[in-house]
Parts: sequence; structure tokens; C-alpha cells
Amino acid sequence: MADRDQDLAVEYFLELDGTVHFVDEKCKYRVEIKAKRTDVTPERPHGLSYSLTLHDEKHERILGFDNAHPVPASKGPGGKRHKFHDHRHKYDKTRIYRFEDTSKLISDFYAAVDQIMKERGIKI
Repeated sequence: MADRDQDLAVEYFLELDGTVHFVDEKCKYRVEIKAKRTDVTPERPHGLSYSLTLHDEKHERILGFDNAHPVPASKGPGGKRHKFHDHRHKYDKTRIYRFEDTSKLISDFYAAVDQIMKERGIKI
């Protein structure tokens, strides 16, 4: 049953492709979701290409979870690249994101959205 649930979660996630919605009561902060199937590769072992972003009232991205490019696993000019492309951006910082499944990805993203909104004192 777990595989079926995971398959349904992936299908639900793919249905969110192109979604844009506001997350605050004044409609100034918006979330954009992009999700597509891709070939299974060492960088994208889950076979998904995705981008979940939160934009502020100035239309600047302040949060993003995506797998568009590799990220350094360690700092500095000689920093090694992480095997997978999954990562998150918060303001100007980029960190590796440990992708487990689409349900957790969505949950982690919206938890981060809630945290930012709370930090900024924005009602959701």
C-alpha cells in the first residue's frame, strides 16, 4: 500500500505544475509550483524536476526548493559538489535538501513558508 500511496502523492504533485497562489490575507506573497517528470538520473533519482518558490510583495524570490542545478556540499572555491541536485534557497543562502518523497517535499516547503511568514509578522 505504501507504493500506491507514494504513486498517488507523485501524481498529485505533478498536478500542481503551474500553480500560483497567494499565502497571505493581503495577497502580496505568492507561491509558484513547477513539477515535471524527467528521466531518472544520478542527479534526479526520483525522476522529477521541480521548483517550489515563495515570492514577496516586490516579486523577489525569498524561498525556493528545487533541483535545477548542483550545489556545493562544502564551502569554498574547492567545495565538492553534492551528488543530487535537490536543494533549497532561503534569501541568499543555498543549502542541500535531502529529498525523501513528494509528500515530505511539499510539507517541508510549506513549513518553511509558514516560518518566513511568522518571522515577517505576515498573517496567513
